[in-house]
Amino acid sequence: MTATADPGVLPALRAKARRTVHPEPTPCSHPDTVLAERDDGTVVRHADTVAKAHAPDTNPTALTLRLTVATDNPDILLAPLHPTAAPLHGRLITFWPYGTPVDPEAPEHAPWEEAAILLARLHRQLAPPGLPPMRGPVKAAQAIVRLKAAAPHHPATTSILRAWHTLPAWARAEAPMSDTTTLCHGDLHLGQLVRNPATTGPWRLIDVDDLGVGVPAWDLARPAAWYACGLLLPDEWTRFLTAYQRARGPAVPAQGDPWPVLDVPARALTVQTAALAIAKSTASGRPLDDAQRSVVDACDRMEGIPPELVGGFPK
Repeated sequence: MTATADPGVLPALRAKARRTVHPEPTPCSHPDTVLAERDDGTVVRHADTVAKAHAPDTNPTALTLRLTVATDNPDILLAPLHPTAAPLHGRLITFWPYGTPVDPEAPEHAPWEEAAILLARLHRQLAPPGLPPMRGPVKAAQAIVRLKAAAPHHPATTSILRAWHTLPAWARAEAPMSDTTTLCHGDLHLGQLVRNPATTGPWRLIDVDDLGVGVPAWDLARPAAWYACGLLLPDEWTRFLTAYQRARGPAVPAQGDPWPVLDVPARALTVQTAALAIAKSTASGRPLDDAQRSVVDACDRMEGIPPELVGGFPK
């Protein structure tokens, strides 16, 4: 998937957001802020309302079910302003209250414990009948497709693909996941948390596009991968994992080594991150940064140790 959005979506979404905030033709001094502009999601803020145009291939029934989960769990997920999506310019759009995101310039204040507790609570909720699988493995597979298209001859591509093919079929979206009942976020990272209202409200999870049923360890996989690659400090990883366990999260054992459960999802997220790093750097002509090189190097190390035999890959 490319990073270039349909140019017609953004102006239509801007206008719709303004009309939603100001249904009457009154003067407005609020600026429009584009929060994201990609094929898989264009997001505009106007005043305290956020309008999102979802990916063109979004299934309307699945999105409605995901919106229902957010509406029914407002103490975990940011609830939409309306429980259903509306069509606009060939896309489905939803409306949300604005929340203050995690400050990327203040990593020492990252809400690791809060994120873990929200995940644990989400994983213990009942999923509505018919909710589709969470889309984590599908997104990892899409990253591999993008890598092959953008950088088939890059020196790192071969090792990334080899690491990918050491993973079991379910982690590559080639077979069903073993867990078909646990409610999962599907794409957990610190960018998926906001405070609402403003900077004083409680943290909530956002972005329901990948939410569904599946293996809950996937939701812990990105911080686990960062820790394994040396990108997340041991203290931060311990805070996150301990908070999840204390909140009775079902993804990992309450005691003992969590890596037999986390290893495959962490490897999958590492491969996904490395694939996207190579694809984006190739497209932009920019060299990899230190963090990107770390995940690419981790793919080299993964190749020689089968994931089912180890508790995490070596640093």
